[in-house]
Amino acid sequence: MPKAIPDGFNSVSAHIVVEDGNAGMDWYMKALGAEEVMRMPGPGGTLMHGQIRIGNSIVMISGEFPGMEEGCQSPATVGGTTCNVHVYTEDCDAMFNGAIEAGATVRYPLENAFWGDRYGMIKDPFGHIWSFATKKEDLTDGEIAKRAEDFMAKMKGGG
Repeated sequence: MPKAIPDGFNSVSAHIVVEDGNAGMDWYMKALGAEEVMRMPGPGGTLMHGQIRIGNSIVMISGEFPGMEEGCQSPATVGGTTCNVHVYTEDCDAMFNGAIEAGATVRYPLENAFWGDRYGMIKDPFGHIWSFATKKEDLTDGEIAKRAEDFMAKMKGGG
């Protein structure tokens, strides 16, 4: 009997669509240090389905399939993305900086965030938003709430 959750997968896994699936897989391996798990070619050299491993998680990738409805179009085609792929990693600075060096743009610079993570956000060349974090402090809900309140007060006060 097959396993309900295949080896290497967690309960929730991202499946992203990029205009050129092969170029996407290559970029994620270069920029994020992802490991290629598999590529299933599609017609005309396209990528029907691919998988990369980042840390202990698999991210599935495919190229666009023109004519198909939702779910097979990239952020470039639909005019943006509505989700963020979040990665907890041992060294978010290295992953963030690798993405920038490979052509990503900064959406939120790296900082020690009020919730206890070192955190930053980028937009990859394919239109997907990624955030990277490394846990730096274990905080209680009350400590996070107080820090959030202080953070919001600074935002309203302009500094």
